[in-house]
This record gives sequence, C-alpha cells and structure tokens, in this order.
Amino acid sequence: MNVIITGSARGLGFEMAKQFRSRGFSVAISDINEENLKKAEQELEKIVSGGKIISCRCDVTNLEDLENLWKTAYEALGEIDLWINNAGVNQPMVPLWELKKEEIELLLNIDLKGAMLGSKVAISHMKEQQHGCVYCIEGFGADNATQLGLTAYGAAKKGVQYMVRGLAKELEKTNTPVQVGRLNPGIMITEFITHPLGQDGTMELTDATKKVYNILGDTPDIVAAFLVSGMIRNISAKKQDDYVAWLTKRKAAWRFMSAGFNKRDFFKD
Repeated sequence: MNVIITGSARGLGFEMAKQFRSRGFSVAISDINEENLKKAEQELEKIVSGGKIISCRCDVTNLEDLENLWKTAYEALGEIDLWINNAGVNQPMVPLWELKKEEIELLLNIDLKGAMLGSKVAISHMKEQQHGCVYCIEGFGADNATQLGLTAYGAAKKGVQYMVRGLAKELEKTNTPVQVGRLNPGIMITEFITHPLGQDGTMELTDATKKVYNILGDTPDIVAAFLVSGMIRNISAKKQDDYVAWLTKRKAAWRFMSAGFNKRDFFKD
C-alpha cells in the first residue's frame, strides 16, 4: 500500500512515515525545506521494509506543487491508498490583534488552505482510481476551546474540522468511493510548540503552559504509532469521517488526576 504525507520531514509527519515504512508501506514524504527533506529520506531508507521511499519538495499553499506531489508519487509508487494533510504551523502566543497581517495569512494559508487544496488534489485523483482515504490534522480549537494566544490557530483548526465533515457529506451524496477522516494527535513535544510559523527562533513558554504540556504532552513517535494503526484499520473499514483521537477527554482527565504520581518534565535542560 502507498501513502503520501505532507510536511513530513520532521515531527509527527516524519514519525508517521517511519511507522508506515516499518509496516511495509511505500511512502512519499514532502516538505518545503529540501535540506530537511533529504535528511528525512536518508533516515527512512535505513528502515528495512518491503516498500519504497521517495521524497518530493512541496509547498502546500501552491496547487501546482500539490499536483506535482501526486504525480511524482503515483509514477513512482502506483495507486495511492492514503493522503495525509499533515503540514501545519503554530502561531506566536499573542492576542490576535498583535499578530502581523503576514503572520495571519501564513498560518491560514498553511493550516487551512493547505488542507483544502491537498484534499482537492487527492480526492480528484482518488476518484479516478476508485478508492483512497484522505486524513487531515485537527488541533486546538476544533473542540471549541479557547486560549490566549491561540485564536488564529484555533480558528484554522476548527475550519479543518468543518471542511472534513462537509467533504464526508459531499462524498456520500455523490457516491464517490473515497473516504475522509480526522486525526487528533493532542499535544506533542516538538519544535512545533516553540517555533511559531515554522520559523527560526524560539518562543518562550510560560511556566503554566509547560505544566500543562508536561501533563498532557507526548512525544510524536508514541502518537504516530497510534494514529497510523487507526488509519490502517480504516483502509478496509472505509468509514466516512473517521476520527482517530490520541488525547481523548477521558485520557486527559486521567492525566490530570494522576499528575501528582506521574511526574514528567519535557523541558529539562
């Protein structure tokens, strides 16, 4: 089976690629940073697998790049079973009115527009091959939660949720043999949380934020294994609007209740 993952040179996308590859899938990874992409490809080649690994530079805000990603992967691997809209960036943790126009546009273009364009490309081609699943990443805000410094990001992720649910209805009503779904990875301890908009430099987290992240956070390798298992199950189940959630409300509640006995510190020097 074959999978395409956007934004997969680092973080969750890279860990999902490792999981798919270790399970025998052929994987096409993509990223806007060619240097990181080549490093990721080299690491993935070290995993013994019956599948292939290829890389393709892709800016998810550019429709032509996304079409090229599909074309490149299809020619190298064959029919695509899974397309994962994983590319995303975080926002600087400041109120909306303190964000620059360019920062708002960049975040919305990658997190929401990128998921829309990626879904458009994948579904168009999967319709031709008569099968396939498309997954998008939910995040903070999809459950209507609010927090200082996450309004723009939350609005984008709420938009992703609505888009997937809307696509599910459209696919059903048009009898299109393609499924869509949502992935909820929870809080992951990666550069995503400290490097706003995917740029250089570090965003300083407050002690209160670090405390919450230490309770609810996980490393991306653990989350990726869970999410990949869920997606693979749905390839045969073909459930529409499939939802694979790592950090459920029950799990979060248990984490808070047991925090006093399960001390974790992801931010130790």
